[in-house]
Amino acid sequence: MTGRDGPDDRASPEPDGGVAVTGHAHRADGGTARGDWLRWVGTVARQEHRLSIRNRWAYALVGLFAAFAILVAGVEASRAGPFRTGVVVVSLASLATYLVPLAAIAFGYDVVVGADEAGWLDVVFALPADRSAIVAGSYLGRAVTLAAATLVGFAPAGALLVALGGTASLAPYAAFVLGAVGLGLSFLALGVVVSAAATQRTHALGAALGVWVWFVFVHDLLALGALASADLPGAVATAFVLANPADVFRVIVLGATGTTDAGAGAALASAGLAVPVAAAALVAWCVLPIALAGLLVGRRSV
Repeated sequence: MTGRDGPDDRASPEPDGGVAVTGHAHRADGGTARGDWLRWVGTVARQEHRLSIRNRWAYALVGLFAAFAILVAGVEASRAGPFRTGVVVVSLASLATYLVPLAAIAFGYDVVVGADEAGWLDVVFALPADRSAIVAGSYLGRAVTLAAATLVGFAPAGALLVALGGTASLAPYAAFVLGAVGLGLSFLALGVVVSAAATQRTHALGAALGVWVWFVFVHDLLALGALASADLPGAVATAFVLANPADVFRVIVLGATGTTDAGAGAALASAGLAVPVAAAALVAWCVLPIALAGLLVGRRSV
């Protein structure tokens, strides 16, 4: 979320990593043309991505994901008996349900409020760009970093699984990794919403941790309690799953491996949610929060 006014009508990166921003043609109603909006999204996204790489976030995430994935795969490989790919993938999914959302929401909670406290958010908002484009670009830039770190971080464990379990291990593990990318991007979007609503970074951090606790722990406890205490229709179980991106991720993994885990796995199976529908739900969990963040930032005073 940085930029500087310039004399030209085009935006281009400067050698120091900043963005030279120029005059901008507006429509009579004060809005920007669709092409201009997309251009601003791309400009801000490139800048955010460069900054996240410079801050070593990507390298830290790669190391974190790789260490845990190799550890889980190595534990299964050391067990006596045939190597079971499904067990490894489900175990990794259980771990990723906690780890990936936490890393993603920590990556996104300060994108707006952090810029505000740093003192240059008012400069960014003075640029001739729609605020929603700035929010979308900031999210997209960090999303590229997070997605790349997830793919690269989980790649060594995938190579180990293929070496131990053969090429049959590739499809379920690929589904897990792609689901983990979607899970991370959805929680990154939730972090951006928190950042857009908060006025202080400490408040944003507390709210982000609260969001993580709700979706990873509290929601499932309430859902399992409701499903266990009453004979609810399948549509209710489906609603519970769709209301939590972590549960949607579990559906994708369980559908790819054909297995169920304890507790939550039985409830997810009762929802009868198809994997393509679950994948579409994860996309919605990425898009809708960013749309909400754009509205919140549009009303934000700096």
